[in-house]
Amino acid sequence: MALLDTNPPVLDAEAPSQFKVLTVVSMLLLSLSIAWAFVDPRLIDGVPVWMKPLKFSLSFVALFGTLALIEPLLSDRARRGVTLKLTGWAMAAAYLLEMAYMFYMAARAEASHFNLSTPWHQTMYTLMGAGAVTLIAGVAVFGWVVRQDERAAMGPALREGIWLGFLATFLLTFVVAGYLSSSGGHFVGLHPEGAPTLPLFGWSGVTGDLRPAHFASIHAMQALPLLGLWLDRRGGAGSVRTVRIAALGYGGLTLALFGQALLGLPLILLG
Repeated sequence: MALLDTNPPVLDAEAPSQFKVLTVVSMLLLSLSIAWAFVDPRLIDGVPVWMKPLKFSLSFVALFGTLALIEPLLSDRARRGVTLKLTGWAMAAAYLLEMAYMFYMAARAEASHFNLSTPWHQTMYTLMGAGAVTLIAGVAVFGWVVRQDERAAMGPALREGIWLGFLATFLLTFVVAGYLSSSGGHFVGLHPEGAPTLPLFGWSGVTGDLRPAHFASIHAMQALPLLGLWLDRRGGAGSVRTVRIAALGYGGLTLALFGQALLGLPLILLG
């Protein structure tokens, strides 16, 4: 219960939450990325320069949108407590730094990830890594607050799904993304220029690709809470146990995707 502050600060009840604001900002950045993609035909390694900011903006819409949907279910004490506020500010700072750098590098038609060409690029890549750790750690803290908040307006399966889903996102992403960031690229093996990729996602169809496992890891925070919500609405005994079993299965599936990539095998063989 230590994370739930006994004497939270008095805040304006009408003020929008940090997570709602960050969701709106992400939606605006997504719109800008799409608009600029239509007028800027430049490529980086055969990919449109605005694709990276577009994908990350969309991912952050999902991340902050999930937090914004769950936050109103918390008790007033947890929602207004210092722990959640500080977590939101830390995540906001990391997010804004990462997106500002990605937009800046896209405008220069330079890669933002795995770009160690100069000491400045190396420093910024390190800061992006620190920011990524801050973001997923923030997700874990949010999940812990939900778990500790006995007055939250949610069923037991949803609470368990949020807690385990957020924890899984932290642990699995730490493993997969940590390896990815230190490996110098998302391919394991040779992906020749022009080789087939999975439509929409761009994952390799000919060699190992770490991105499917990364995708699975970051979306545990949506998959398991949705399962918990469905189980609560369906009713019946054993819903919390079902969520726990599903969490183990989801973690195993993510690690299997990670292992498949490390073996140099594509998610779906396309060529």
